[in-house]
Amino acid sequence: MANKYHAQKTILDGITFDSRAEATRYTELRLLERAGEISSLVLQPEFELIPGYTKNGRKVRAVKYRADFQYTDRDGKTVIEDVKGVRTKEFAIKKKIFEWKYQNLTITEVKR
Repeated sequence: MANKYHAQKTILDGITFDSRAEATRYTELRLLERAGEISSLVLQPEFELIPGYTKNGRKVRAVKYRADFQYTDRDGKTVIEDVKGVRTKEFAIKKKIFEWKYQNLTITEVKR
C-alpha cells in the first residue's frame, strides 16, 4: 500500500522498510559492511530531541527523531542517514534540533 508520498512498504531480509528506496539503501549498506567499508550498521536508531516533561499536571511526551540508518565509516566517524524522496517541513525542523543537540553528529540525506 502506498502512502501520501507514493512510497511503498518493502520487505527485505524479513525487515519491513517504509519505501523501496530505503530497502535499496539497506542492501547497499550491507554490501559495504561485508566489504569492510563500514561497520556497526543499525536500523532505525532513535534520538531524543526534547525530553518529556510535566506541565500543569499534564504529561507531555518527548520529541524523538528516528533515522533510517546509523553506522561507522572507515575513519571511525558515526554516520546518521535518512533516505528521502520528499523532504518535509517536519524533517527539516527535526534535523535542525538534532544537529544542535548532537553537535558531533550530522544527518546525511540520501536522495532517491
